[in-house]
Amino acid sequence: MAGEHLAREVAEQPAVLAGLLEAERERALAIAAALRARDFAFVLIAARGTSDNAARYAQYLFGARNRLPVALATPSLFTLYDAPPDLRRALVIGISQSGESPDILAPLAAGRRQGAATLAITNFPDSPLAQGAEFVLPLHAGVERSVAATKTYTAQLLALAMLSAALGDPGGGADAGAWRDLAAAPRAVEGALGLDGEIAARAERYCYVDRLVTGGRGYCYGTAFEAALKLKETSYLLAEPYSPPDFLHGPVAIVDEGFPALLIAPGGAAFADMLDFARTLHERGAELIAISDRDELLSLARTPLRLPVAPPEWLAPLTAIVPAQLLALHLARTKGHDPDRPRGLSKVTRTR
Repeated sequence: MAGEHLAREVAEQPAVLAGLLEAERERALAIAAALRARDFAFVLIAARGTSDNAARYAQYLFGARNRLPVALATPSLFTLYDAPPDLRRALVIGISQSGESPDILAPLAAGRRQGAATLAITNFPDSPLAQGAEFVLPLHAGVERSVAATKTYTAQLLALAMLSAALGDPGGGADAGAWRDLAAAPRAVEGALGLDGEIAARAERYCYVDRLVTGGRGYCYGTAFEAALKLKETSYLLAEPYSPPDFLHGPVAIVDEGFPALLIAPGGAAFADMLDFARTLHERGAELIAISDRDELLSLARTPLRLPVAPPEWLAPLTAIVPAQLLALHLARTKGHDPDRPRGLSKVTRTR
């Protein structure tokens, strides 16, 4: 069946996350202890594609929980202009499934030359990225055959969350509350997989959709980007991600009757804004697909997808992306595409 690999890898995510927690908790704590001794002042993250969406999550994660400024690298400064910024007080993180892309390697290499702390988060601990970094946090996701990344993405989110939990404990021991939250994450993801049958049944309604916006805010801002990317890769939709404020500053003019919008809105500090955004779109006639655990927002949606488990907001992206992955899978099948073999794409992309 089309999308066999993608379906299997989506389903593997709870086991992958549980294995990552078990295998790498002590390493995350050790890395955090070494980093605290380095007295870094900010984080620079180099990533592309799906990994870049994990980096967007890290901006909120390290910002809100660890009070660290986080910037996304501008690879052209390193690869085209030979003008790397001053990274001496940075923690430079490279996130890459394969660990092979030159434009992810370059910022880490520059940071290493300047004496900055460098960390690779990758599925391949013997990759060039891992070999060039001072510290490595492997993902243990196993081989990912589908071009559209799923289990490696959620593993990246979890690895970042583990590092945040470890950094947040100045004494070097475990933050009991944070690690309890992390231990519950695989089960929350497993609960979201229970939406598979419902999403498969609802996908036919969107068979002829060719444009869509996705919306998310706060911790789930990156989830909106990842959901849009999955729909682009597998169903060839013109899917564009926004935060509500950015969309309301102009792009909202494109919304007319029946315009489809996928909103990722679990409970938390960002929920009130997402609810107001949903009401605005609903009033303009948009057709809402909503991923949430809150009745107020789900009641506005033509396609409500209720998250059966509500994790703490800082870990919500791990769960909230799963219905979007399932929607991408089933919509591609409904449209007659094979999401394992998207046109013009390969698993490893080397850019500079």
